[in-house]
Amino acid sequence: MSSARAERLVNLVLCLLSTRQYLTAERIRRIVPGYADAPSDEAYFRMFERDKAELRDLGVPLETGVAGLEVAEGYRIARRDYELPDIDLEPDEAAAVALAARLWDSPQLAGAAQGALHKLRAAGVDVDAVPVPAVEPRVRAAEPALTPLISAVQAGRVVGFSHRRHPAAEPAARTLEPWGVVSWRGRWYVAGHDRDRGATRCFRVSRIVGPVRTIGPAGAVRRPEEVDLLEIVSGSAEPPAVSHTARLWLADGHAHGLRRQARVLGRLALDGVGGDLVAVELPATDVAARWIAGHGPDAVVIEPESLAAAVRSRLLAATGEAG
Repeated sequence: MSSARAERLVNLVLCLLSTRQYLTAERIRRIVPGYADAPSDEAYFRMFERDKAELRDLGVPLETGVAGLEVAEGYRIARRDYELPDIDLEPDEAAAVALAARLWDSPQLAGAAQGALHKLRAAGVDVDAVPVPAVEPRVRAAEPALTPLISAVQAGRVVGFSHRRHPAAEPAARTLEPWGVVSWRGRWYVAGHDRDRGATRCFRVSRIVGPVRTIGPAGAVRRPEEVDLLEIVSGSAEPPAVSHTARLWLADGHAHGLRRQARVLGRLALDGVGGDLVAVELPATDVAARWIAGHGPDAVVIEPESLAAAVRSRLLAATGEAG
């Protein structure tokens, strides 16, 4: 859509929202910027018909009725049908929205996330914008292939790319009907139907080498309704090797990622804060320390001491107090 047409549609919506009366096509032509440039009556009415169809396709509730004392048909947009109802988020939902915005590190995706936050705040929604700990779990969006893959999923287009099965392997060309891009254990994956293998596959985005090419027309790819992308990715990606069991304290209502892997042993209060004493199977110390430190004060290692020291070291380094 051209910028001129987009601006004309916005002007049309604002005009029809601002009136309680039905406005005839002739009156709209005089009022709305962009229509006066039509070279003839026929050209204007074709333009106006296209714009009405576009608004209806976008879900704008365009009403028709008699325009006052005039016999001609008129148009308006009723605010009660157009405007969103009040948005009421629970505190944890508001915090989740703010956290989701902080997940996007790439300039291409940061604008969309921040725009969503601005719209919520403009609607009077109290969105928690205060970062919780200095160290928090993050899903980075620095891979060059991520944005073109998301665009291809949205457009329903087939993609082609070169992918390494592991860092030392030679890249292999793959052709994929992408169903979606998901994050699992801090990494991005694209999942879909692999045309080369004739089966469902997922690929780690960071191992895609070179550009992502789109193939064929838009709308050619549709995600099957019964498909669970996270299940595909979690079943295909290699789980981290379990090396030891640790005992942790987890604050009430926090550290849900750790809780999913943990077995509750009992209740324990630390510095007056209630929480659970849990046992959890963890990977190698360095990986486990990074994971636990990401939860800041909401997760404390009780034992082993080697893991507790590794977590403390990470937290001190993050706050600039190491050494």
